[in-house]
Amino acid sequence: MKLDQPVIPFRSINTPDISDISEELSIFTSDLSESMATPNRDLAWKIAPNLLISFKYAWAGLRYAFVTQRNFRIHTLIGVLAISLGVFLHLKPIELSIIGITIGLVLALELLNTAIESVVDLTVKQSYHELAKIAKDCAAGAVLISALAALLVAGTLLLPPLLTVIKSAL
Repeated sequence: MKLDQPVIPFRSINTPDISDISEELSIFTSDLSESMATPNRDLAWKIAPNLLISFKYAWAGLRYAFVTQRNFRIHTLIGVLAISLGVFLHLKPIELSIIGITIGLVLALELLNTAIESVVDLTVKQSYHELAKIAKDCAAGAVLISALAALLVAGTLLLPPLLTVIKSAL
């Protein structure tokens, strides 16, 4: 059996002979194991030939999100402000790390939200579909939850020293 030939489902009123089935199964599994050993990537749109090109594609995604997604820019700005304020307030390295990880989570989820929205838009084109709405709303909800968690983390770590600095200035 060749992989480029169409597979016709076996339908018979009579009970098939078990030896015929095992022979066909062994032919199929040997063909399958050969195809799995050397994956055919002819249909892949872009394959990064090296690590540097992979980083180039990742940077293109970040750049796309920053240029086209208002919320990604807002989250980036707030993240830079939070880290800057933490450095100004002389937070401990572990506290700055927690803020940085939280910011990274929000930005990563914003990128995933953008990717999901793009794929959904590609799939449904210009038509409305309830499942497309659910997918987009859930992805946006994930970003919202992470942003609220980031706000809680930043507030917990930044507000006490900030209030101390403000009180000492007055």
